[in-house]
Amino acid sequence: MFDIAFSEMLIIAVIALLVIGPEKLPKVARTVGHLLGKAQRYVSDVKSEINREMEIDELRKLQAEMQAAARKVEGDVQSTIRDTESDLNKSVKSIEDDIAQLENSKPASVAASSSTTVAPQTTTQAGITKAEPLAPEQAVGPSPKAETK
Repeated sequence: MFDIAFSEMLIIAVIALLVIGPEKLPKVARTVGHLLGKAQRYVSDVKSEINREMEIDELRKLQAEMQAAARKVEGDVQSTIRDTESDLNKSVKSIEDDIAQLENSKPASVAASSSTTVAPQTTTQAGITKAEPLAPEQAVGPSPKAETK
């Protein structure tokens, strides 16, 4: 820690023995050892606190980056949803316009022939009404035999 060689430590021990005396030297050495231990713990605590603060700063930066990325993704998703909704609305409007145009341009004879024939209904014993099948001449639409080339 202090880069003291063994010979230097031996000289310090001899001087301490002469100055402090042999009776008080073990007590003083114990006290100095405790103080050095406390100083080392304090230094390690300060180091760990600094490391923790650095990690917290890094985590805060990472959190800010993630929040910015999340906001960007959310904006992209909302934009895509708006665009898709707009396209769907345009498609629905176009289909509705085409249907209205077809209904308005149908001749009266086609409109009359395209009306559906309702099948006769029968009532069962339980009171449930069910439709009877239509005969081929009652069916709506062109008959398969009527196709011409």
